[in-house]
Amino acid sequence: MSVFEEMGVMPELIRAVEELGWLLPTPVQQESIPLVLGGCDCLVAAETGSGKTAAFALPVLQIAHEAQQAQHRQTHSKLPMEKGAMEANVVPPVMSASDRDALLAVSGSGLEVQARAERAWAGGRASWGVTQGKLYYEVTCTDDGLSRVGWSSQAGSLELGTDKQGFGYGGTAKKSHARQFDSYGETYGKGDVIGCLLDAAAGNVEFSKNGVRFGVAFSLPPHMRGRALYPAVCLKNAEVGLNFGEA
Repeated sequence: MSVFEEMGVMPELIRAVEELGWLLPTPVQQESIPLVLGGCDCLVAAETGSGKTAAFALPVLQIAHEAQQAQHRQTHSKLPMEKGAMEANVVPPVMSASDRDALLAVSGSGLEVQARAERAWAGGRASWGVTQGKLYYEVTCTDDGLSRVGWSSQAGSLELGTDKQGFGYGGTAKKSHARQFDSYGETYGKGDVIGCLLDAAAGNVEFSKNGVRFGVAFSLPPHMRGRALYPAVCLKNAEVGLNFGEA
């Protein structure tokens, strides 16, 4: 994992800077980029040639890209409404047909996903992210196989929980973040319903199984506060259904 990835920079920008020969961030970049990505207001003073321009340009480009992508998904996910129906600016999210691994299949409704590879994980994210308030959604395991569910930023790996941008809970009773797997909750499988709760105000992620809550699994680190987190799943030879509820 590169230092830029640890700071939360999206893969496309990492490839771009690597093509320029930037293998390591300068001190001002290493200090400023996570703060700007986290929504902080920053005032930085550093000498000429220290990398100040990139320290702000990289996170600004990423924030603008994420906002544009979110707007695009919102535009294309709105349902047609009959004349006289109640106007609504928000519709429930669905699983994205584009923000996913090629091995992850998404149903036409966007509420069922499956991956049939027996040796490879395949992941995907929902069409909407959350920056404030609370969002709860449920995942129903509809067959055998391995599942990992939770939350991820758009810059995160689709293999949920293997980098610092994702927070997962797997069927082997392990929570995962930054490729660290710790015991949490209970094992789950076919027929179980897993609840995923993000409290953006408190900065907590929590999971439940069949209505039984397991308590806080993760407290969001400072660099993730205020960033959009998307419902995410990662499967290995498994199928799940998702319930995002009514808007």
